[in-house]
Amino acid sequence: VQLQACGGGIVQAGVSLRLSCVVSGINLNNYDMGWYRQAPGKQRELVAGISRDGSTNYADSVKDRFTISRDNAKKTVNLQMNRLKPEDTAVYYCNKKSIVKFLWGQGTLVTVSS
Repeated sequence: VQLQACGGGIVQAGVSLRLSCVVSGINLNNYDMGWYRQAPGKQRELVAGISRDGSTNYADSVKDRFTISRDNAKKTVNLQMNRLKPEDTAVYYCNKKSIVKFLWGQGTLVTVSS
């Protein structure tokens, strides 16, 4: 299984970014997926999840700003991030939403300046 996240960058507060994760080696239809992030000096946290049936959930810190989506045919999981804040600065990863994860990919770095 490979999880390849992309779309990060260095942006100013208030702008938007769209992250994509290409998932290879599995049938994405069979998995609940999530976007995670790890800020410097902090533990990795789940910021958004999407179930196999398309239902979504969000961390309070990103609710109403981030939107997760999936395209099973294209094997991608996306994260639309609006109104970015400096505290959103982190490396973002996608992985399945379960206790046992796939091997983590390299993630994509998002840096938000004030």
